[in-house]
Amino acid sequence: MPYKRPAAERPPLDVLVAGAGYVGLAAAVSMKQARPNLAIAVVDAAPEGIWEKDGRASAIAAAACRMLSRLGCWEEIELQAQPINDMIVTDSRTSDPVRPVFLTFGGEAVTGEPFAHMVANKTLNGALRRRAAELGIDIIEGVAVRAFETGIANVLVHLADGISLEARLLVAADGVNSRLRDMAGIKTVKWEYGQSGIVCTVAHERPHNGRAEEHFLPAGPFAILPLMGNRSSIVWTERTEDAEKLVNGDELVFEIELEQRFGLKLGEIRVEDKPRAWPLGLTLARAFVKPRFALCGDAAHGIHPIAGQGLNLGFKDAAALAETVVEADRLGQDIGALDVLQRYERWRRFDTVQMGITTDVLNRLFSNDFAPLRTVRDIGLGLVDRMPMIKGFFIRQASGLSGAMPRLLRGEPI
Repeated sequence: MPYKRPAAERPPLDVLVAGAGYVGLAAAVSMKQARPNLAIAVVDAAPEGIWEKDGRASAIAAAACRMLSRLGCWEEIELQAQPINDMIVTDSRTSDPVRPVFLTFGGEAVTGEPFAHMVANKTLNGALRRRAAELGIDIIEGVAVRAFETGIANVLVHLADGISLEARLLVAADGVNSRLRDMAGIKTVKWEYGQSGIVCTVAHERPHNGRAEEHFLPAGPFAILPLMGNRSSIVWTERTEDAEKLVNGDELVFEIELEQRFGLKLGEIRVEDKPRAWPLGLTLARAFVKPRFALCGDAAHGIHPIAGQGLNLGFKDAAALAETVVEADRLGQDIGALDVLQRYERWRRFDTVQMGITTDVLNRLFSNDFAPLRTVRDIGLGLVDRMPMIKGFFIRQASGLSGAMPRLLRGEPI
C-alpha cells in the first residue's frame, strides 16, 4: 500500500468522496484514471476492514462489467464471478405443488455476453480498493463527516476526528440513509413497503448451471441467484414482521420455510451464513446536486430489489459523474460549479426516477394474492415470453445496455 500522509498535512483536494462502498470507489477511480492530475481522496465512516466481513453477493450487469474492465478491475473479479446463463420467472403460492414457468431469459445480451454476473461483495470492494491504491487515491477509514461548509471556490469538510479537509467538490456516496444528504438540506420522496429483504447464502447438492430464478410469491419476490460452485445467494422478500421472526427465531423453522420456497430441484440445501433482513422502501432525492456537492448511488435513490438494479444504477451514477467532472476539467471549467454539476443531474435524474417508479409498480403488481390480478399478470408474462422484441428489450434493460449510457458503461475511455 502507498504511504498515506496524515490528514492534518493534506493539501487541498479536487474531489473528496464520502463513502467507500462500490459506488464511491468506482466514482473516485473513474475520475482519477481519466485525469491523474486531480487530487482525490475517499473518507468512510465504517471501521477499517469491516468490508472484508461482508458475506453478501451482488448481481453485476453487463454494462457495469464493461466499466469495471475499463477501470482495470474486472480481470481480477472475473476469476471469482459466476455468470448468469439463464433466468426463469414464476408466479405462484408457496403451497402450490407445481410452479409453472411463465417467462424465460437466455443468458446472453444482444452483444453475446452474459447479461449479468454474481460477484461476492468483498471481492468487488477489494478489487476497487486495490485499483484506488495503484492510482494514489487515499482512503481514510473509520472517520465520519461531521459537517461541511460550502464557499465560493471550495467546500470545507470537517471530520469527526477534528481534522478538516478542503476540496472543490464533495461527493456523497454514503448510502440510502445519507447523513450528508441531510446536511445539505436535500429533501426526499420516501415511503416504506412494510417488507424486508432477507439475504443469505445456501449450499446445495446439485449444480445450478448458472441459472437464476425469481418466484413471485404473495408476500414478495423470492430470488435464487447462482454463485461459484454449488452455492446460491437468496434474496427473499417478506412482510417485515414475518421477516424479523424468521431471522431471529428458531433455525429449524427458518430452514423449513426456506426449503418450502427453494424446492428440492438442487437436492438438499444448507444455510451457510447468518440470515439478515433489511427494511425495503423507495427513496428518491428531490435534487442530486448543490454547489460543490453531488449525490451518487443509494444516497440519491434507494429502490426495491425486485429488478436487481440498485447497484447498477449506482455504477451509472459513478460513470456519469466522472464523465461530467473529467470533461469539465479538460475544458478548464470549475468542477464544483452548479452549472457543471447540473449536467450530471439532468443526465441521471430521469433514469433513476423511471426505475424507481418501475420497481414500485412491479412490487405492487406482484406482491399480492388477488386472483383476477394474478391471472392478468400471468397472461402478460406468457405474452412477453413469446414476443422476441419485447423480451430483447427487457434483456437490454437487465444488462444495463439501454438509454443514454456513459462511455465507461460502453467499455470506452472517458
